[in-house]
Amino acid sequence: MSNKRKRFMPLLALLMVASLVLGACGSKNESGGEVGTAEKPVELIWYTIGTPQKDVDKVMAEVSKYTAEKIGVTIKMNMVDWGDYAQKLQVMTASGDPVDIMFTASWAFDYVQNARKGAFLQIDDLLKEKGQGIVSALDPAFLEGSKVDGHNYGIPANKELPAQEVWRFNKQLLDKYNLDMSGVYTLESLEPLLKTIKENEPDVYALAVDKNQMPYVKYDYIIEKLPMAVALDTTDYKIVNVLDTPEMKQILGTMHKYYKAGYIPTEAATMDSMTDAQTTGKWFADRATSQPFADNLWSASYGYPVVSTPASDALIYNWSVMGSMQAISANSAYPEKAMEFLNLLNTDPVLRNMIDSGIEDVHYKKVSDTVMENLDESKNYDMPTFSLGNLMITYLNTTDPTNKWEEFKKFNDAGTVAPLLGFNFDTSKVTTEIASVQNVKEEYWAALMTGTVDPEVYLPRANEKFKAAGLDKIIVEAQRQLDEWRAANGK
Repeated sequence: MSNKRKRFMPLLALLMVASLVLGACGSKNESGGEVGTAEKPVELIWYTIGTPQKDVDKVMAEVSKYTAEKIGVTIKMNMVDWGDYAQKLQVMTASGDPVDIMFTASWAFDYVQNARKGAFLQIDDLLKEKGQGIVSALDPAFLEGSKVDGHNYGIPANKELPAQEVWRFNKQLLDKYNLDMSGVYTLESLEPLLKTIKENEPDVYALAVDKNQMPYVKYDYIIEKLPMAVALDTTDYKIVNVLDTPEMKQILGTMHKYYKAGYIPTEAATMDSMTDAQTTGKWFADRATSQPFADNLWSASYGYPVVSTPASDALIYNWSVMGSMQAISANSAYPEKAMEFLNLLNTDPVLRNMIDSGIEDVHYKKVSDTVMENLDESKNYDMPTFSLGNLMITYLNTTDPTNKWEEFKKFNDAGTVAPLLGFNFDTSKVTTEIASVQNVKEEYWAALMTGTVDPEVYLPRANEKFKAAGLDKIIVEAQRQLDEWRAANGK
């Protein structure tokens, strides 16, 4: 088969050619010679999320030597920055640009919605034929919980199952001003610490917030970052506009108060990420989703100590099960080889750690068989570990406890199931309204969530526009589907 990639096509046509693609691609080229061998490897084009790193091509050259010998493929990795990823991948899949493997998640290039649009290949059979290592490695809840309409379209990273929100702190500044994080839990309880930093460190972001973050409230969202949710303690599973809830109104008021006090960056609503501040250490506090021993990981990545304290319970959401996934493009010329690569990535510690940490004795050095230490060159290859596959075969850092992965398993077992786990809203009957609501969200969401604008003024305006865009109709349709799902699953 020619290496020329097929244009993106309607789902029906895509499904008609899927069996031909699966049977033919990755086996022979047009001249009849075998491809996908060590002698004639095929190139897999991989798009993943994260701040582009200087040494990506250098590392992938070494990765490709390894994968060519193992499974007859080479890897071309393309990194797209956090704030640009979803839009870039949307354009690429619509235009049929060459891509074989792509990062997807509940929060970036939406996994469920794009699976339903036909962007990803259904991989049920490929998992059985070429992905048995993945199936063996993953907690069954990952693959079961990430099915869309009964089928798998992506491979979840073997990581933490629950999500627990934490307040993170730059420990250098905590220590410098003798500040205590032990009493911090709510957003309001941060105020005395933020005030101290603002008064003494004017060049530091007291509360590091960018356009992607939103305050935490105890609700489970129908679609992430759209205002439809049910309360975590729900008994009736009623879907509400979360912007109308007293919890959200209070927290947005606090965010605006903090913004006016100068605790939040002036440009927060337009900032793509906090990478620069994290690199320089010019931040004091932020909120993040944690995992066991996350402080060690953050500290190793930033090069200075980071500590955290809980901001929520540990709950298993759809978005945490689907929080980091790799999907095979429906337009991939080599779907079998893509699955072979993903299987190797999730089962082979040599490959997984090379992609995660770079080249041994260049970016890191081995301290023992399972422990590594970053070298100075790691600054040129600092990857988001969670986004790249099976965490539980990555090397430990020197600061990590030897029982790290055992603690992950305990953490997973202890998570509490959120009310909407397993429910995936089918938006096909309200696509026009969803698009209109998304447009309203783009206009108001970041400004409200970062505290940039006064919620007393802008929240009524946003809600009026959400209503005009069809939010109520979406909620009615989502409620109908949720009620049916509850009845079918005994909820």
